[in-house]
Amino acid sequence: QVQLVESGGGLVQPGWSLRLSCAASGSIFSISVMGWYRQAPGNQREMVATITTGGSTNYADSVKGRFTITRDNAKRTVYLEMNNLKPEDTAVYYCKLVTAFSASEYWGKGTLVTVSS
Repeated sequence: QVQLVESGGGLVQPGWSLRLSCAASGSIFSISVMGWYRQAPGNQREMVATITTGGSTNYADSVKGRFTITRDNAKRTVYLEMNNLKPEDTAVYYCKLVTAFSASEYWGKGTLVTVSS
């Protein structure tokens, strides 16, 4: 089976930076898309950034210019570089993987990012 493990979350002050990592393991033969989603208390889970096998990226309007998503295909790892963090970025960040042929979805358990002074 497929497992996703996120890391890199923590407590930071506004304006600081964090780098999140998500490593995939298990029986994975072809990956279509990997991405980061977040969920704040009382809110729905929302897309933050995604990246395809070909390298195409998409970002939520609220993070454009501040966040960068990258992927290391050999390591089956996706990263999210978060710069100039704001209090409204506070949320649990989840990693998602979508397989190429069956479009099966897999989720990590999440890592908490708290932005506060």
